[in-house]
Amino acid sequence: MTEPTTAPTIDGAALLDEVEAFHRRFNAFPTEAAYVAVVLWNAHTHLLDAFESTPRLAFLSPEPGSGKTRGLEICGTLVPQPMVAVNASPAALFRAVSGMESGRPTILFDEIDTVFGPKAKDNEELRGLLNAGHRRTGVSYRCVGDGGQQTVQAFPSYAAVAVAGLGWLPDTILTRSVIIRMRRRAPNETVEAFRSRIHEPQGHALRDRIAAWADTVRTDLEGAYPEMPDGVSDRPADVWEPLLAIADAAGGHWPQRAREACVELVAAATAGDKASLGIRLLTDLRDVVFNGADRMPTAQILAALNAMDEAPWADMGGKPLDSRQLAKRLGEYVTADNAPIKARNIRTGAGVVKGYYAADLHDAWQRYCPMATESATPATDTA
Repeated sequence: MTEPTTAPTIDGAALLDEVEAFHRRFNAFPTEAAYVAVVLWNAHTHLLDAFESTPRLAFLSPEPGSGKTRGLEICGTLVPQPMVAVNASPAALFRAVSGMESGRPTILFDEIDTVFGPKAKDNEELRGLLNAGHRRTGVSYRCVGDGGQQTVQAFPSYAAVAVAGLGWLPDTILTRSVIIRMRRRAPNETVEAFRSRIHEPQGHALRDRIAAWADTVRTDLEGAYPEMPDGVSDRPADVWEPLLAIADAAGGHWPQRAREACVELVAAATAGDKASLGIRLLTDLRDVVFNGADRMPTAQILAALNAMDEAPWADMGGKPLDSRQLAKRLGEYVTADNAPIKARNIRTGAGVVKGYYAADLHDAWQRYCPMATESATPATDTA
């Protein structure tokens, strides 16, 4: 009697090593962490239904010629059902994601700056689709039917997305992304020229092996909650959870490398985050203007803000920040008693003037501002 044969065990760690080596042939990523993140993202596209969410992968750079498109191109050889999109309309992407007759696509969106850049329109419909598709439960609503017989119907929008472009992205997309800040290759950095006819089949062979390995770990990954590094929580944890789960399933050196990459890239994204003007205002008030003082006249606050180098306050639409703008922006935040932050009377040696109290700002500082840093220009308490 012939005994049944069993499929050979696939070494997940060794396979991910091969995927990384394939990327290194054609991509000069800025850090080791970038290679780790991109490889794990490639693998996660084969396991979307095992996770609650899918992180976006964003290749961004300040200048052309930094390898963003090549990074996207190599990813396209390794992911299932790649759909290359350049200036794709929301309707086209919506139909591609919700149709799924030929399988859920992996959207590779090049030149994303032409969609969300400063010269582009708001594109709220596309942004909504990309945001909703981050979660497995995400849906997009559309009217179907003719004339007065239209009804609202929910369509699935869950799909893996990688983008490449100049500059930045809307905050709602950035916070759902693993960000790779690309840069031009230095003279000592060399990569192999990518030839589609030769190298695409090699990438596809790796893609098929990733898919086969994914099938062996899919059940184990469903409902997996990997241990997060210290300090990584909330949205960054949502972004990295699928990638760390895959690293744990692969084993070898990947669990440790993945967590080191997670900490590094989350910190880099936080350091480069273009926070809202409101948060920037709160932070500058705490670290530069008040800097330990318990109250500050409005005139002194404005003088300090408008004198700050590399800050936006001296040119707010062609004019310096004034008391009306300051009051409007601070009034959007509340005190610990849940009352809008407002200017109050401050008694000084010259009489009573309007100003702001640190006690009123303290709750907003705790909730919205990053950790305080030492200021080189301490303010003087006017009390």
